Amino acid sequence: MSGFSTARQKMVDGQVRTNDVTDRRILDAMFTVPREAFVPASRQALAYLDLDLDVSEGAAKRYLIKPQLTGKLLQAAEIGEGDNVLVVGCATGYLAALTAKLARQVTATEGDSALVAKAKDAFANLGLTNVTCKAAACAEGDPAAAPYDVIVLNGATEVTPDALFGQLKEGGRLVGVSAESRPSRAMIVTRSHGEFGYRPLFDAAAPVLPGLERAAAFVF
Repeated sequence: MSGFSTARQKMVDGQVRTNDVTDRRILDAMFTVPREAFVPASRQALAYLDLDLDVSEGAAKRYLIKPQLTGKLLQAAEIGEGDNVLVVGCATGYLAALTAKLARQVTATEGDSALVAKAKDAFANLGLTNVTCKAAACAEGDPAAAPYDVIVLNGATEVTPDALFGQLKEGGRLVGVSAESRPSRAMIVTRSHGEFGYRPLFDAAAPVLPGLERAAAFVF
C-alpha cells in the first residue's frame, strides 16, 4: 500500500466509520477516490487529516470540508443510483467525485474558475464521466440541469438559499450546514407539495460558502 492509500484507510476507519457512517457505498467511495488528487501538491501531506482543507490558490479561501462531515452529509442525503445531484461550491471537486460514485449524474458548481479547471482535470484523470463542473455562484445553483433529486452543499450557508430550493424536484432534498443561527447544524430540507420541511441532523461547523454569507449589519 502506498502512503496515501494507508492514510485513506485510516481516514475511513478512524474519522468516518467512527462517526456513524455505515453506508457501504459511501465508505467504498471514500476509500477509492484519492483525496490527495484534489489538493495542491504543497498541501497533499494534509489530505487525510480531520480538518477543513484550504485548497485555494487565489485570494478567496476555498475548502474541502472535513472527511467525517463529508461522509455524514452524503449518508443523510440517501443518494440513489438513478439520482440527478447538484454539488454546490465544490472547490476542487472532491465531494462531487464521491457523489459521482453514488449517483447517475452530478453537476458541480464553483465560483472560482481556476478551481473549476482543477476539478475538471481531476475528474478526467480519475475517469469519472458522469460529473461536470461549471463556473457559477453558489447561490445560483445550475437551473439548466434541474430539477435535482439531491443538492449537497460543500460548506455552510448563513442565509436561506431560495434559488437552490427552487431547483429541487418534488420529494428532493438538500443537505448542508446551516449557520443561520448558533450553534450551526447539519440540516436536511425536503420539498413536498411545493413546501419545504427542515430537519436538523446534528451539530456541525463548516466554512461558509461564498455568496451565502449573512449580509453585514449596518453600524453607525
